[in-house]
Amino acid sequence: MAQAAPTPGMLPRATTPPPDVFGERTHRIAKWAVPVVIGLVYGYWAAANQRSGGPITGWNILFGFVTALVFIALYVAVRALAPRLEREGHALLWSAFAGCAFGFLINQTGASVLYSTGIALVIAAGFFAVLFYRYYTHEDAEGRPVR
Repeated sequence: MAQAAPTPGMLPRATTPPPDVFGERTHRIAKWAVPVVIGLVYGYWAAANQRSGGPITGWNILFGFVTALVFIALYVAVRALAPRLEREGHALLWSAFAGCAFGFLINQTGASVLYSTGIALVIAAGFFAVLFYRYYTHEDAEGRPVR
């Protein structure tokens, strides 16, 4: 099979990034709405785990909202701090956050601390492997994101 050889005047086509479907306002709203929604779901989940199917009480509702507020604050802090770190630290911070979050949920079911810690370490290790691979393959040699 014959194939045309490139000539000096022939340049490869530049790839353009995909268009941004949402506007700047939508991104600003989503930047705060996503942590709040995820935090409320997490707080409800933790409160449901703690009561073990029993009646909903005022203390249980308070526990859910306090848990949601702490989760939101930590999520926003990790999201702000993680991109400033190198790929190892970036992956480690997110995996520690995920491991602690799942470990806390499991602990609320009444499981032992050792079981909760073991599951949290397994989840954190899985998150670290996936995130490190993602950051490693999406950065150049200097650690800058490849776009």
